[in-house]
Amino acid sequence: MLLFSTILDINETMTKDAFIRLVIEWNQGSPHANNIIPGIQWNGERNIRYGEERLWLDIEEYRNQNIIAVRYEKKEDDGAIWDTDYVMNFNSMKMAVRLDRSYTAEALEADPKFSTPHFITLLIERGYLKDDHQLPVHRSATVINAENIDLLVGVIAGKVRYNLPVVYVSKTCNDEDPVNVSFLASRLKGVAHVMLEEGNWLNQTIRNQCNGNNEYYGAIGVYYPSRGMSHRRYLYRSAVGYDSFLLERVIRSVIQYSNAQMVDTLFTWQGVNNALLRDRLISQREERLAAEEAQRAAEAEATKLLDTLDEEERRIRKQAFEDARSEANEILEGFDAEMQKLQDQIEALTRANEALQFENQGLKTKLDSRDSVPVLFMGDEFDFYPGEVKDLLLATLSEAVKGVQTNSRRADIIRDIIRSNDYQKLSATRAEEAKRILKNYDGMSARTRQALKALGFEISEEGKHYKVIYYGDGRYQTTYSKTPSDGRTGKNSAQQTISLAF
Repeated sequence: MLLFSTILDINETMTKDAFIRLVIEWNQGSPHANNIIPGIQWNGERNIRYGEERLWLDIEEYRNQNIIAVRYEKKEDDGAIWDTDYVMNFNSMKMAVRLDRSYTAEALEADPKFSTPHFITLLIERGYLKDDHQLPVHRSATVINAENIDLLVGVIAGKVRYNLPVVYVSKTCNDEDPVNVSFLASRLKGVAHVMLEEGNWLNQTIRNQCNGNNEYYGAIGVYYPSRGMSHRRYLYRSAVGYDSFLLERVIRSVIQYSNAQMVDTLFTWQGVNNALLRDRLISQREERLAAEEAQRAAEAEATKLLDTLDEEERRIRKQAFEDARSEANEILEGFDAEMQKLQDQIEALTRANEALQFENQGLKTKLDSRDSVPVLFMGDEFDFYPGEVKDLLLATLSEAVKGVQTNSRRADIIRDIIRSNDYQKLSATRAEEAKRILKNYDGMSARTRQALKALGFEISEEGKHYKVIYYGDGRYQTTYSKTPSDGRTGKNSAQQTISLAF
């Protein structure tokens, strides 16, 4: 499964030796000891392999196209296989960076999270990356202020050229970052540009210059280089945990776009190796044909010569001719053996490709064979606590089915979905807990405050009332009286809270 793919423009300062040294430095400098291949001593070789079966680094040079391809592979104990490929084309001065994870049956349920290769950071730090037209490639965000606001305006208006997507992060109404922008930029290094609004005091200026098409108050915009794909806008919400949810949504959107781009086969490890084998096989065939032609010519000349000799000379020459023919046949057999070896390698690569296809089919079969499949997809809301969204949907269905005609198709489908999704009544349990806490409410005691906080409520004082907000999301707030006037206050507060949150 392809996890990460990007193609970067490299400047002329990178040589073949510099590229190979940087790859080796990337591996040898890994902070994870189990990723380092021991004993690497590079002496200028262009075609060499280091490591062993479970951890190896292979360097291949394809001279005909001026390409060097590198694959680093690691096999995990759980059966997962990580492949990191760096393919550098020195004719076009472009480099492909790809990260792939293959799954065996045991690894199907593994967590697929990954980090973009640190190798891109090394490229940035050593100054090997060219600017993306007007935009430099960084691992940190470009701060948009009054001096460079034209850059952002040009991106939003579609007047600035770029090959990598642009992610624009606006400040919230409190003039804060809606997500961890440093982490965002680091995760998207080499695959997108990140721009950060210096302060929300810029909102009106940007709005005036962009005809109101800009993001503001914490919204994040993703602008793609392809005019056929409209930009995406993600709105900010002030809720506990929403920043992490928003961060991952933006990253996923950009990575999916990058991975979906068509890549020439010579920018892949598999493509370079197939091309190498094809060229070697063609060369071997040409040499084999030339050797056969030379042998036929030599035999014809030898036959003519024998006709002009006496019997003794003919016997001596004939023996020499037989020896030469035997030697020539040995050479031709050597060609045949080499050609067979190349053919076997091509067949092995073909089988590997087929294995990947079977692997994909296996994944699809496994998903298709599961007892339950997705009926709906997640929207912009996220879980305040594990399983919240699913539980609220099932709770709503459980309540709604009571009003549906018995023995109807609609009722059967709803009940089937409820039965198949392990309805645990989490929201109902939390509602009962809210009733218990507020049953005899006569003021915000320390115990009541602590119990409400455990359910996810934030409490602050506001005049004669307490303001109560569910998981910090301003859409879900209510008030409790500081000095309840009658015994029904607790019951009413409980009902308000349950209707709001559960």
